[in-house]
Amino acid sequence: MNIVDKLAAKEDMVSPGISACVGCNVELTLRTCMKVLGPNTIYAVPPGCMGGVGVVGWDTESGSKIPVFFPLLDNVASMLAGIKMHYEKQGRDVNVVAFAGDGASTDAGMQCLSGAAERGDKLIYICYDNEGYMNTGYQRSSATTKYSWTTTTPVSKEGRGGKKQHKKDFPMVMAMHDIPYMATCSPAYIPDMVRKLEKAIEASRTGLAYLHVFNPCLTGWGIKPDTSIEVSRLAVESNFFPLYEVEHGSFTINKTFKEPKPVKEYLGRMKKFKHLNEEEAAEIQELVDYKWNRLTKLAGL
Repeated sequence: MNIVDKLAAKEDMVSPGISACVGCNVELTLRTCMKVLGPNTIYAVPPGCMGGVGVVGWDTESGSKIPVFFPLLDNVASMLAGIKMHYEKQGRDVNVVAFAGDGASTDAGMQCLSGAAERGDKLIYICYDNEGYMNTGYQRSSATTKYSWTTTTPVSKEGRGGKKQHKKDFPMVMAMHDIPYMATCSPAYIPDMVRKLEKAIEASRTGLAYLHVFNPCLTGWGIKPDTSIEVSRLAVESNFFPLYEVEHGSFTINKTFKEPKPVKEYLGRMKKFKHLNEEEAAEIQELVDYKWNRLTKLAGL
């Protein structure tokens, strides 16, 4: 039985969401992760889109079969460290998981997450990266790609504007913390995500395990719902978001392409880059190529 069939046979820990935007892959990601984690799990969902995918009990058809916390702030990593410690004192081995993101992991929640890595807290932290804050408009964050239109970095009629800074390479930031396990994932590659989460569960017995799941916001960035997986796959195929893992400092690239797609092909699928000119697109391509070459060297390729 292959990974997808095994996954389908597992019980849903989270009911199908009714509040997620049509076509959004955050629900697919959450339900997939919770199926793999199973009933011996406690998880937390800090403020953001993730709270609206069916776990909040807004309807009789939604809810969670396992304990879930909704912290008001993005210091979820430090909160879960205390919960994990409580169960360890009771002699119970429970998966303690954060399902965070919305840009907050890379900004407001970064210090708490970095502290959890430093202390070696035995947690699993899943960062769902949709490239911005989505609580009150489509706000820029350090997870937002350079030149993106957002409500806080608008574009003029002349096509000038957008975010002025490049996106923070947060997976690499976490890898440099020397935690037991760090991996990048995409809902366009479910078997790869399942395999990595299984590794994260094992790694969290000794310290922090971090998964970075990338999928740009559909409504925020103007992506057609029926193309969401295709766009997510393009991010990988263009090396804009490479799939790799780091186990105790050892880098492995999981997907390589003889002829990667031009980054412009991926960027062109979103309205937030409608104003992008050739020079700006070339700058993003140059950065993607540089980071890919750095990654291949780290992986010994």
